[in-house]
Amino acid sequence: MNENEWLAERFEAERSHLRAVAFRMLGSLSEADDAVQESWLRLSRSGASGVGNLGGWLTTIVARVCLNMLRSRNSRREESLDARALGFTYIDSAATDPEHEAVIADSVGLALLVVLETLSPAERLAFVLHDTFAVPFDEIAPIVGRTPAAARQLASRARRRVRGSTVVPNADLARQRKVVDAFIAASRSGDMEALLAVLDPDVVLRVDAAAVPQGSPRVLRGAATVAGGALAFSARSQFVQPALVNGTVGVVMAPRGRLFGVGVLTIRGDRIVEMDLVADPDRLARIELAVLED
Repeated sequence: MNENEWLAERFEAERSHLRAVAFRMLGSLSEADDAVQESWLRLSRSGASGVGNLGGWLTTIVARVCLNMLRSRNSRREESLDARALGFTYIDSAATDPEHEAVIADSVGLALLVVLETLSPAERLAFVLHDTFAVPFDEIAPIVGRTPAAARQLASRARRRVRGSTVVPNADLARQRKVVDAFIAASRSGDMEALLAVLDPDVVLRVDAAAVPQGSPRVLRGAATVAGGALAFSARSQFVQPALVNGTVGVVMAPRGRLFGVGVLTIRGDRIVEMDLVADPDRLARIELAVLED
């Protein structure tokens, strides 16, 4: 076996790990595969001479590639508002298997991927590498061009963003979570009676213009009307997951892990009394999102 064959064999043994790192960094399976391929090209060009820990070296390389891709992504916003509104899906011409990517996104956690999108590239890298893959800060620091102490601070800030700062007692969050879970389950199963059970008779649903293909906001009133609307879009409820929204329990809509909209809910007792579906990018940017702990 020559050196190239040996390198290829070692790389294949690391591929699934590298793909997992890249997907959590980028939130896109096609981009993750591009990052992994780039790391292979760098390995094949430079070889492994002097590399004691090839797995760690490759993790560092793929992390650097992902960091550059995130910074490039932040400098240009590729997804148009029209594409978001018309399709209710993330449009990615490079994706070869959207259904598979949706499964992968769901396994990682749609809400987590959405919250990770709110972090800076350096924060995201530090959090993913350290908290998910246990990479030491001494190894993260040179990737982001910071000291180990500064890299630790990046991860700490990211961790606070991911976990959020709740503004209501945990007991209330648990009660709200139960209501929201029931609403999502009823929407997915198409259970009209179950929907009516969690909606206040006078519930109000407000949908902003960015979430409506025609581009005009809508207001629905009454449990039967709102439930009917939820049933009409039951096929898309697979993309809905509970999350902390401004400190209380709401929902995020994230096809393939890419944020489309946020449901800001007002819950009183065991019923939803108000729902605001926000899809406008400017409004979304002002909403504080965090992951709900199970």
